[in-house]
Amino acid sequence: MNGQFALVTGLHWGAVACYVVATLCAVTGVIFKSEKSERYGLIIAIPGLLLHGIALLIWWRIVGHGPYMDRFEVLSSNAWVMLALFLPAIRFYPRLRSAAVVVFPATFFLVALGLFLRPEIKNLPASYRGYWLILHIVFYKISFAATLIAVTFSIFYLLATGKSPRRLSFLPEPDVMDLYAYRFASFGFIFWVIGMLAGSIWAYQSLNMFWSWEPVQIWSLVTWVLFGLYLHMRRFYGWAGRKAAWLYILCFALAVFSLFVTPFINSSIHSEYFK
Repeated sequence: MNGQFALVTGLHWGAVACYVVATLCAVTGVIFKSEKSERYGLIIAIPGLLLHGIALLIWWRIVGHGPYMDRFEVLSSNAWVMLALFLPAIRFYPRLRSAAVVVFPATFFLVALGLFLRPEIKNLPASYRGYWLILHIVFYKISFAATLIAVTFSIFYLLATGKSPRRLSFLPEPDVMDLYAYRFASFGFIFWVIGMLAGSIWAYQSLNMFWSWEPVQIWSLVTWVLFGLYLHMRRFYGWAGRKAAWLYILCFALAVFSLFVTPFINSSIHSEYFK
């Protein structure tokens, strides 16, 4: 067991090393407009993602459940899903590459933070079993990854249209960033609601109730409504640009609160999550 534990830790630190080098290359490439450096950053991130994925699979085998109980598991798996979504996306949308200056650092920060919080083996309660639970968690992780990319472009838009836009000439055109923020926000919104529905089905199978109005569920619903308000204002009232970017930053802050703070509020079916 100690050998497997050391292997998982070593693989995670190896992934972190790859992500740090990828970050340096990506930041250098984006700021100094070096396609070669950008390309190296993307290439180096791939073996990091593979090491990271192997480590999560080994950990899954050790603990006997998916990476969604301990803080280490949650942070590490969130980072992996985020990067696994981002790398294929830039294949089809090359202008997304500039977001690597946020996505890559966020990835290695989440993994490193999880390691410093000391991985622990936690038994999975009987009510936490079932395929619907896995789908519930996977959909939320995908949604959070898309949300992070969307908020990245929202922040970039605010910086690029601020008082010193010339200093940020390495970013795509403001209209392009605004559009990507909107598209990834829509993507995240869809998977957020699918995650809620999958969670309701799992709750009914495990606890004979679809909804219990506990803090995690309430704030998840509030976050989804705010996401919907953002999309509604953009689609039907022509919101765009800076006010839309500020609204989405609020959405992201609420999403972080919903996913990572509300589990600590009281004892509930989510009380084991992220503790």
